[in-house]
Amino acid sequence: MSLYFAYTLVGLSIAMPVGAITIEMTKQGLKNGFLHGWAVGLGGMTIDLLLVIALYFGLAQFLALPYIQLPLWIIGAVFLILLAIDSIKNADHDIALAGEKVNKSFFSTYRNGLFVAVSPGNLVFWISVFGTVLADSYSSSNQFLIVALGILSGILLHDIGLLTIISLTRKVMNRQMIKWTSIIAGIILLGFACYFIYEFFVDVKQLLH
Repeated sequence: MSLYFAYTLVGLSIAMPVGAITIEMTKQGLKNGFLHGWAVGLGGMTIDLLLVIALYFGLAQFLALPYIQLPLWIIGAVFLILLAIDSIKNADHDIALAGEKVNKSFFSTYRNGLFVAVSPGNLVFWISVFGTVLADSYSSSNQFLIVALGILSGILLHDIGLLTIISLTRKVMNRQMIKWTSIIAGIILLGFACYFIYEFFVDVKQLLH
């Protein structure tokens, strides 16, 4: 049990850095409430869970191959650009203030979480993190399961904690403030997309030399 709690703290700490998923969670949490922000987090955790399974069966190493990563950079950039454009263009749409009915579907925000999570930056980061953290537990299925569950529980705690804060903040925000938060989130997502495109050209240059 102590192993589980130790790796829950590990999962909590590695989920702390702000990334594209955190930005999308924050935006959806402010516009549509706790459940929709959490849907983004669940989308991200779905990919995390698949990566843990892939690591256990030794499949994740293929994601690290340059010829696999190259198209992923572009695919990830396209997904983020589409999310960014939607975030900016529809900044004043689908806003449900605290106490109002939410019209946006749970699945659509879950899908956004999946799109952000399959970006290569996220995949490579989690492969390296999970690979390092889980390295000593491959020999024992039970230990691997405990460690993996601990990490995923830590990520879940981070998401719930973040969205609880966002839900409380949302109660004192008006429609205009949430609109501008959505615009800023879109600009940040565009920044991540530009970074992915830059990394694509860097990788292409390295392959050609």
